[in-house]
Amino acid sequence: IDFSKPENELFESIATCDEAILNEYLNTGNIADDSIREAVNSRKLFPCFFGSALKNSGVKELLGGMSRFTSDKNTNLEFGAKVFKISEDEKGQRLTYLKITGGSLKVKDLVQCGKSVEKVNEIRLYSGRKYASVNEVFAGTVCAVTGLSASCHGQGLGFEKDFGEMVSEPVYTYSLKLPDDINVNTALAALRKLGQEETQLHIVWNEYLQKINVQVMGKIQLEILKRILDERFDIKADFEPGGIIYKETIADTVEGVGHYEPLRHYSEVHLKLEPAERGAGLIFKSDCSEDVLDRNWQRLVMTHLAEKEHIGVLTGSPITDIKITLVSGRAHLKHTEGGDFRQATYRAVRQGLMQAQSVLLEPYFNFSLEVPLECTGRAMTDLQRFGASFDSPVSSGGVSVITGSVPAGAVGDYHDSVVQYTHGLGRFNCVFKGYDICTNQEEVIKETGYDYASDTENTPDSVFCSHGAGFVVKWNEVFSYMHIPLQSDSKKQKETASGRVSARTMIADEEELLRIFEATYGKVKRKTPKPLRTEKSAKPEKTKSRKLPQGETYLLIDGYNIIFAWEDLSEIAQESLEDARNLLINRICNYQAVRPYNVILVFDAYKVKGEHRTVEKVHGISVVYTKEAETADSYIEKTSKELCKNYRVRVATSDNLEQIIVFGHGAVRISAMEFLKEVTDAEREIRDFIKERNNYSGN
Repeated sequence: IDFSKPENELFESIATCDEAILNEYLNTGNIADDSIREAVNSRKLFPCFFGSALKNSGVKELLGGMSRFTSDKNTNLEFGAKVFKISEDEKGQRLTYLKITGGSLKVKDLVQCGKSVEKVNEIRLYSGRKYASVNEVFAGTVCAVTGLSASCHGQGLGFEKDFGEMVSEPVYTYSLKLPDDINVNTALAALRKLGQEETQLHIVWNEYLQKINVQVMGKIQLEILKRILDERFDIKADFEPGGIIYKETIADTVEGVGHYEPLRHYSEVHLKLEPAERGAGLIFKSDCSEDVLDRNWQRLVMTHLAEKEHIGVLTGSPITDIKITLVSGRAHLKHTEGGDFRQATYRAVRQGLMQAQSVLLEPYFNFSLEVPLECTGRAMTDLQRFGASFDSPVSSGGVSVITGSVPAGAVGDYHDSVVQYTHGLGRFNCVFKGYDICTNQEEVIKETGYDYASDTENTPDSVFCSHGAGFVVKWNEVFSYMHIPLQSDSKKQKETASGRVSARTMIADEEELLRIFEATYGKVKRKTPKPLRTEKSAKPEKTKSRKLPQGETYLLIDGYNIIFAWEDLSEIAQESLEDARNLLINRICNYQAVRPYNVILVFDAYKVKGEHRTVEKVHGISVVYTKEAETADSYIEKTSKELCKNYRVRVATSDNLEQIIVFGHGAVRISAMEFLKEVTDAEREIRDFIKERNNYSGN
């Protein structure tokens, strides 16, 4: 309604907007300000004022009308704000533009931005390029703040929720061409900064090709991006011809298995992958009992599922419309670390994709094509050629309108063609619809040339451990090595896995180890002392005590257990396991010089030649490299059992089960930390001896 009309005309116009206001006007000949205010507030009435701010014409009437016919909303005392823009000032400081919707915001207030809590350093009220710094702003204020590095466009702060997802998403990808004098890292930093400011701009760094790919909606956005790069960053870039952004999904249900077990690491993850509704994206769920896998490990798996953009095996495109459910997993009490589950989770997803029937998806547009009636036949022929689906044309006023959906890749620059063959009278409008099955899948796959086998960053293979060393198992052979049976109802998978799972027992925790030991050697018996006899009791029975062997003492050392238990050796082993091993041998040689034991230092799965065990003498100690298929644990167990019959035996290891076994043989157990103290004391004695000799020689 034009509020510049005379009052009588204005009331007549307002009365047509609402029945209650009409009755009020007919009964009284007047309309109260409260009634008008309520109509404005309920969006039944939209006041219009006319004028020119440049000439200061109508400004007073506009401000007066806003004051008279609008009302303040009931503001929330709790802080809330919406982020609507991200930019930088002339000094390069990051600015977050906010609309305060509730409560107030002060300088130095802490604000929750996503997963991080950040401090507001400055609050600015802008007027053009100039601004004034203030200490506090209240609901209704538009301002810019500094200090928020994790904020992003569309984010809700305080009680406000994030904006809804954009309806459109980029469907074209272009490769950036840089001038010779511009470093690729400089350009990548600039583009990522722009990506924070504009959520529809997606920047992808291709590590393998060392290229920057930009994902946009079309050529207009690309032209704007080129201009911004030139004006703000002095980068005169160009773009290579773009392609379509494809996605991949699956058509059947499978169970993916990922296992990661190099030396001193352990994790296994089973994920059920099943198709989801088109447009659902990726759905992550856990259906695993906490008795099988602790809650903290399950949360870690769910985090790793969500943190990465998983790609398919057809073209290396992102996957979508898949429900991924954690159905089982296993950790080790001693050897599992957080990063182990990241590796197992990634491999499980990839292994599942390798088994599944993958489907390539391409983006589709909903379109509206308006052409003169005489061009209708040409337009329908073009749409059929594109593989579009559309309704019958609707004609009105000499114009034919056709609506439907069409693959984005088929459209290309069709808008330019429409303008040309209609002599500027036609219009072709597109809106992103979503992803659906690709019409020329085989052609796209061949053209892409993606090779999953050479993509080492996204491997479907698993890592298992044997003889103390990790080895890679191809994705299609994982069922023969996995430690957990399949959980899903996939008959095809279970038939494939049956008969191939190895009979060897898989170890996951110390209780399982103990059960295996007792099943093999019998229960570990503990002698309980008989109750003391009282004075009235009969004479005490004579008890037979086992005589300890006399003579020499043997010390058996689990080499790799000691290396990874001692902090200094463990750090060296991260860089070079050989250096750590040689250093341990030298330290044990020094230790043996002042502790006259018969020392046997055992390493497994090293220097293996065929099936022969290797024993070397190094400065008085025996260094054993076990034979193929023989671990250091098993060698020490057998050797200690034989030696305990005639000699005193000590075993240095922190392996709990091994300690139990050798104790059952009669050996004395020493933990890795206790042994470290013994070695350190021996080294100190050597230093004192050398120092004393030097002092004596000097005198």
